Amino acid sequence: MREVVIVVDAEIDASRQPVTSPSTTARMVAALKRAILTEATGSSTSRSHLDNSAQSISVIHNIQVCSVTQLLQLEAIVNALLPDVGVEATESESLLLCPLTLNLPNTFAWARQTIYQQCRDVDGLQQLVEQQLGCSIGQGGYWLPIVYTKKGPLYGEAITLTNEQVFEESFNTPPLGYSQPCHLSDAWRQLLYELGYRLLQMLSAPPATYLLQFGFQGQAICFDRLWPFPAAPAIASLGVQTPDLFACHWRCLTGQPILDLVVPASARYQIYSGEVT
Repeated sequence: MREVVIVVDAEIDASRQPVTSPSTTARMVAALKRAILTEATGSSTSRSHLDNSAQSISVIHNIQVCSVTQLLQLEAIVNALLPDVGVEATESESLLLCPLTLNLPNTFAWARQTIYQQCRDVDGLQQLVEQQLGCSIGQGGYWLPIVYTKKGPLYGEAITLTNEQVFEESFNTPPLGYSQPCHLSDAWRQLLYELGYRLLQMLSAPPATYLLQFGFQGQAICFDRLWPFPAAPAIASLGVQTPDLFACHWRCLTGQPILDLVVPASARYQIYSGEVT
């Protein structure tokens, strides 16, 4: 049995199936749990198949939801489960840590600590991108999904805010309205793909689903920040992209193959006009 620990900013009632809280955090947790369940029961998501596989999933994975305030207590959990190893082994075959937040204590050591700390240091990362990659920096309300597998990156359709919402730099209370796909010109796509690839290479990033947050300064792209997990905007991929970004994240963490990211031709695209703002 593998212990899966999902770490979030706030307390989530993990005993309720499904999670019914309207908060963005709860939606993210529910999406990741669904991805784990789908993987454990096979590709089918039919009700009969899931019902028949309920006992199977309980054997394969024990999913826990842990708040950041509880995170330091995880060391005791690790020691109880794996008495011969330390917290650094949290990505072993027996225990997998899945934080959906950057707000992890600096004193908590785990396998992906470096990439999370690099992404949390927004000012330092922006300076690195500006100096080493020659990209402008600034505030942005667009996200490029990068599913970074062991074999290389897969780029998803861009995500943007819906209903012309005012973008706020603080993500303490992120808006719920996100939309995928957002159409960008081929020129902008290639610039974003190159930026994302070079940045992940420079950071020695491990396989995961990343969101490259960006904006526009006139006709130029500007870098905002990088999220090393499917953050709130990834909700837009649910029911739109196959596999969705939470399923992609789980497959990356567990070393499963991802062949392609598919958005149906019938999907309604939002279009960025490229006008100078």
